[in-house]
Amino acid sequence: MSRNVFITGASSGIGYACAEQFARKGYNLILNARREERIVELSDRLQKEYGIKVRKLIFDVRDRDSVFAAVESLNGWEKEVDILINNAGLALGLAELPEGNMDDWEQMIDTNVKGLLYVSKALIPGMKIRKNGHIFNVGSIAGRETYLKGNVYCATKHAVHSLSKAMRLELVSHNIKVSLISPGAVDTEFSKVRFKGDEDTAKNVYRGFEPLRAEDIAQCIVFCAELPPHVNVDDMLVMPTAQASATIIHKSSD
Repeated sequence: MSRNVFITGASSGIGYACAEQFARKGYNLILNARREERIVELSDRLQKEYGIKVRKLIFDVRDRDSVFAAVESLNGWEKEVDILINNAGLALGLAELPEGNMDDWEQMIDTNVKGLLYVSKALIPGMKIRKNGHIFNVGSIAGRETYLKGNVYCATKHAVHSLSKAMRLELVSHNIKVSLISPGAVDTEFSKVRFKGDEDTAKNVYRGFEPLRAEDIAQCIVFCAELPPHVNVDDMLVMPTAQASATIIHKSSD
């Protein structure tokens, strides 16, 4: 029987790559993002290429009412979510606290922390009833190390780290797995969003070394999801070979 995967932030980056790789393996998908055009295009392609079922949910994880209304609207096979990938998240700006943009702070906290909480709260009850489920929270090396000018973003990812531990403690008796997947530098839209569309600054982040790709993280998530029922990867840190810490990256001079 096919398993069903709910992915937030599926319109780009790691979420998009997860949708692709789970579809390739025959999983049905429930795809969420704010950008409807991208989700429609992705859904249509995956259904055509892999013959899977796909449900599109267009909402912003920051909007609590929209989250619960969307989950309430699920019918039939869609209601049985076997795997939840809490991927929606972002970094905005790079500044010391006194110069920080408070609107950016609000958006990061609302998306990275509160959005994860809303979606998890909406879907966990069904997993508990079925005594089955696997939750993946996409964290970051920034959830283990705090770096200069990354204050609020790092704080949100530290929160994801802590919430993942809390979920694991609370859900272990319900046969629900919880995995925290923490990437280092991944070449996605991450830096473009952080620097608000400044392409040159964003590209410079990844110059001189080979960063991770979204597909690398998606492969790690699929690997964890397909382990035997008695095996759970609680915590996975995934780094480019050239990256030794949040701030130490070996870059070539070429």
